Amino acid sequence: MSSRLTAEERRDEIVAAAGIEFASGGFAGTSTAAISRRAGVSQPYLFQLFGTKKDLFVAVVRDCFGRTGRRFEESGHAARASGQDTKGILEQMGHAYVQMLLADRNILRLQLHAYAACAEPEIRAVVGEEYFALWRTVARVSGADPYALHAWFAQGMLINVIASIGEARTVEEFDAAVLESIAAVS
Repeated sequence: MSSRLTAEERRDEIVAAAGIEFASGGFAGTSTAAISRRAGVSQPYLFQLFGTKKDLFVAVVRDCFGRTGRRFEESGHAARASGQDTKGILEQMGHAYVQMLLADRNILRLQLHAYAACAEPEIRAVVGEEYFALWRTVARVSGADPYALHAWFAQGMLINVIASIGEARTVEEFDAAVLESIAAVS
């Protein structure tokens, strides 16, 4: 039995390695040499599989958003199967998202770098497409109306900011820390 990887398996490994590098340095600050080293492949092979650094970044962005969408879908379906209403489904999806961020901080960092790279038109188009796919997934699975979706996604962006700047794991922990800092100043 051969342990040699197929091009598709190698491609997945490179996307995973590139995800770590892009999470650290972003699109502009990450070299293909660093990605090649982490993936254990030559740069020519990297370009053979992906064409350009931008194509690789796009593959990483799609993978990141895809994992997030799958988490929303799985947790939403589980909540629905347990009899949750729309609000409960959204809450479960939010909790699942927080758990995903806690398990792999690179997911959040990749999302933030994806938004930051939107000055590049091709990247902006993909980020928009993937973000709207998340929106459609949450709407379809939860059954939430547009106003509830606005509030839920706004809360999610707040969670992203909280997770990126501090140790708080929930909005409630963040609120407590803010209140504590306000009381200390007063």
